[in-house]
Amino acid sequence: MTRFVVCGVLAVSVWFAAGMAAQEQPVIRSRSEIVRVFVTVTDRDGHLVTNLVQNDFEARDDGKPQPIGVFDNSPKPIELITLLDVSGSMQGNLPLLRAASEQLFMRLGADDTARLGTFGRSIDIGPEFTHDVSALMSSLPREIAPDAPTPLWTAVGEAMNLFKDDPAEKRRIVLVLTDGQDSGPTSLKKKWVSPAEVIDRARAEDVMIYAVGMQSRSGQPRQIGLGAEGLKQALSQDLPDPALAKVAEESGGGYTEIRYGQDLAGAFTRVADEIHSQYLLGYTPPKRDGKVHHIDVRVSKSGVKPRARKSYVAPSDK
Repeated sequence: MTRFVVCGVLAVSVWFAAGMAAQEQPVIRSRSEIVRVFVTVTDRDGHLVTNLVQNDFEARDDGKPQPIGVFDNSPKPIELITLLDVSGSMQGNLPLLRAASEQLFMRLGADDTARLGTFGRSIDIGPEFTHDVSALMSSLPREIAPDAPTPLWTAVGEAMNLFKDDPAEKRRIVLVLTDGQDSGPTSLKKKWVSPAEVIDRARAEDVMIYAVGMQSRSGQPRQIGLGAEGLKQALSQDLPDPALAKVAEESGGGYTEIRYGQDLAGAFTRVADEIHSQYLLGYTPPKRDGKVHHIDVRVSKSGVKPRARKSYVAPSDK
């Protein structure tokens, strides 16, 4: 099973600009202007490695090594939005969704908060961030409509709108589960959201996206066309959206795929374990040009693999 790739966002103390003349007042940089990179490190067997030190890491910005000014491996508070697919193909899976979500929420830290949302005929997300498991579970529907669509990326976009303005308060994380491919918005009044737009927003707004793709079969018969296109439909109809892995990788979250009947609760709890077992690296952006910069995190210790977000948008003085 593909392991999760993880990284994200954290409150960091204010940094002062270097190189100022003695007679000038120091310039205070916003916490949000520090490049914060959450890194998950695993060994060859996929087990979490949690005993590394700062000198084991190297962070490169557009290929150039950067001095790491912040290093921390203690758990950091998160704001989590969990989005569950309740399209027609998920009929009969509500007990599975409930059990997995409860396991996830029971593993929240004392300062973590969450919302639970669903997407099908409509997109419904709990009214507030909370630590109360019972309140979170009350957002699950009692039934799933057999003809409900899969407005996957529209749901992710709406979830990202609900985070607080200051990304330094808590790490922003979206966890999405789906067994199908995006069907677009549920009405003409809603904007079509593409995976590329989600990646751009996650990069700019410091949001990590985890995804769990479930391979399952709907009880509803589907019509398959003839020829090569029909064969393509037959091979892909029971597969989760192919963009899930790309979005998760780029945003610093992780993707895993499970087959129907496999342990969804285990997949969710692994997310919780990895979120709370990451390293935070922080460095001052080498250029304040407002452009996208690429991040490459390396570890000197052999036999381990670091995984982190791929890019960020540098602050700008303009």
